[in-house]
Amino acid sequence: MIMGTETEYGISVKNARDQDPVAASTLIVNIYKDRGPKGITWDYEQENPLVDARGFISEGESNPPDQENNSLINDILINGGRYYIDHAHPEYCTPECTNARDLVKYEKAGELILDLSRMAAEELLPANQDIIIYKNNSDYKGHSYGSHENYLMNRSIPFQDIVAGLTPFLVTRQIITGSGKVGAENGAEETDYQISQRADFFETEVGLSTMVARPIINTRDEPHADEKLYRRLHVIVGDSNMSEFTIYLKVGITSIVLKLIEMGVVGDAFKLSDPVAAIKTVSRDLSCKNPLDLDDGRRWTPIEVQRAYLELAHKHLPKADFTPVMQDVMDKWEFVLSQLEVNPMLLERHLDWVIKKNLITAYIERRGVSWSHPRVRMMDLQYHDIRPNKGLYVRLLKNGHVERILDQEEIVYAVTHPPVDTRAYFRGVCLQKYPHEIHSASWNSMIFSLDGSSLDKILMDRPHFGTQEIVGNLLRTCTASELVHAIHGSNNNF
Repeated sequence: MIMGTETEYGISVKNARDQDPVAASTLIVNIYKDRGPKGITWDYEQENPLVDARGFISEGESNPPDQENNSLINDILINGGRYYIDHAHPEYCTPECTNARDLVKYEKAGELILDLSRMAAEELLPANQDIIIYKNNSDYKGHSYGSHENYLMNRSIPFQDIVAGLTPFLVTRQIITGSGKVGAENGAEETDYQISQRADFFETEVGLSTMVARPIINTRDEPHADEKLYRRLHVIVGDSNMSEFTIYLKVGITSIVLKLIEMGVVGDAFKLSDPVAAIKTVSRDLSCKNPLDLDDGRRWTPIEVQRAYLELAHKHLPKADFTPVMQDVMDKWEFVLSQLEVNPMLLERHLDWVIKKNLITAYIERRGVSWSHPRVRMMDLQYHDIRPNKGLYVRLLKNGHVERILDQEEIVYAVTHPPVDTRAYFRGVCLQKYPHEIHSASWNSMIFSLDGSSLDKILMDRPHFGTQEIVGNLLRTCTASELVHAIHGSNNNF
């Protein structure tokens, strides 16, 4: 399954007279040293965030930026991803990946890109000012920013089947994927500590918005591919994760559940009576064992719901189709559920919300303070600080106190090299080899300007194409003009 993530980062400037996150975001995106020529822009032609998967176009305006601002807020990366400014946040989108392990690698490469940008930008600031970047989801002032996931699905699957099959999974998935949060926000019930940073901000079951009245199931219908064949499922309910292990399971188990939904074996078997209330209840249940009311009268714990999905995967997914990554995800899913059943704190090396809780609990016991102490909330933020010498998670990682999925060398390599098995390969290599002949790019197009005036668009409507195997020889041997003519001459697209 083709998948990718989009991460909005929190940003502030220490000792700045006035906080201006838009200016700070603009500075770090534009200073990034590996960015291509500044003239390359993002092609917004095939984007419309107002199209709803339920079959209509929502009211509102969606105006793309003009040419000058387009270049200012967008950086199309040579690893096939995108780095840009979204409202008041720097945002990094991974390239398209085919498996959970690669996706962890490219998401972590995004953290490195943000940190390289931060260090370069600080050289332009007064000596007493530091840029602080958080990979988290809340500013404790009522604002939440997202970590979104995207999964390519078969367009023929009725959207209501996705809603029915996916909602109970996402509501209970947070016991594995939550990043942990001190306190509550958005008028939700007060608590000392909860599993998810995002749970308090979801107010409806299904909807199009990503900023107000946030839905558990988002209906945005921008496939970034052939709309007759594909749907891009836009998942907005997850937390931003620091743990490689957590990210790996988050996207890995979700892609497996989506396969089950496409096979038609989930239906509404696990329908919850009140998903919006349940998502907050689960977030506050650190035992993961308080039962939820199902629509048919059954009462299941979040662990039992997750285990039911796992059992469906064992029953219906052909073993012959299992890749090594899929098998590993299944094994780790089973391991985590078994540990949660015994004691969630056994996962102190694996899951973000447990790692963070252990850190803060140790501080509270050592200092004799309460959960409401300002330093405790600061520790919550500092866990997500991406600076190598300041971030609490990063320091645990350097000292070998958390589980890893990757080697650091893989992450560094992913900063400047695209995946080889999706169309991101074509996009990334073109940006490296033909930077002066490219006018603009998007997820499903590359627009070349070969003579300085006319534009040649190459469509990439099939995310599984444009791979090293398919186009590697062309990219090695062709000039930009030869490449465009060869692709148009084949009467084909990617």
